[in-house]
Amino acid sequence: MSKRLLISIIVVLLITNIATLVMLNQGHQVAIDSNHERLSARDVVAEINGEEITYIEWINSLINRNGKSQLKTLINQEVVHQLADQYHIEVDEKIIKRDISLLTSMQGIMTKEEAKRLERDLRNDIIYRYQLERLLAMDHSVTEEEVQTYYQKYKSQYNFSEAMQISHILVDNARIANKVKKELDEGATFSLLAKEYSKDKETRSNGGYIGFIHTKSQFFPNGYESVARTMNEHSYSEPFQTENGVAIIYLHRKLPSIEFSYEELKPYIESELALEQLDQTLSAEALWEQLNVKWIYD
Repeated sequence: MSKRLLISIIVVLLITNIATLVMLNQGHQVAIDSNHERLSARDVVAEINGEEITYIEWINSLINRNGKSQLKTLINQEVVHQLADQYHIEVDEKIIKRDISLLTSMQGIMTKEEAKRLERDLRNDIIYRYQLERLLAMDHSVTEEEVQTYYQKYKSQYNFSEAMQISHILVDNARIANKVKKELDEGATFSLLAKEYSKDKETRSNGGYIGFIHTKSQFFPNGYESVARTMNEHSYSEPFQTENGVAIIYLHRKLPSIEFSYEELKPYIESELALEQLDQTLSAEALWEQLNVKWIYD
């Protein structure tokens, strides 16, 4: 993986994990977190032995600790959004899907709702990052030869290889496997049954979770891929024979392969090369002077 792409991935992960902002609404009520609960300034958010902590005390503490950096993040996002609109900079959907798949493959088990929420957050941050790169690199040109050389060196690292997220229960014989399958059909939890029945010591304590495995990887257990290909996400298989025993697998996610042509990657490689040559920090603050930015920390 190229250094610039790795740094970009880290940036997205950092942005995505910034604490949820708490914002005032009409000066009296606020919406907090994804549950949309509403509080007024004097509402009590905690009580310790009769001593109350109000919402406004909590907010003031957050502002004092993180207010400047959070406000700067919001300004940076709006600056990039406005300039990207001005210069008609768009990010190819295929690039977005590749990065979402790459970042998703670094996650653990998620519910459908959690996966949708993560994808939404990642999508916004990925678009922001690529638009920021294009904006910072606009005034620096690179040669076709440089782009071609870079592409030939790193082209395979821009592609995403198909991956499947799998858990399994491995037992000695069909009798035990059928017993496990019956319990699954009756509503038992796959991870709990894995802890109880699976003989795979490496995954048993973790509910049988193997993780995301690329289908071209040598670490994909023999026989698992062909079974997983017939399955829907968030479902378990029938018992099947393997070289190590009888297995039942749970398919959490399937992430398809994504491959790019030179022309599809060219504008993004140009930006990467330009930023490397400029030794440019990936920060939108360098763009503030192009817009009329005013904030309370001036």
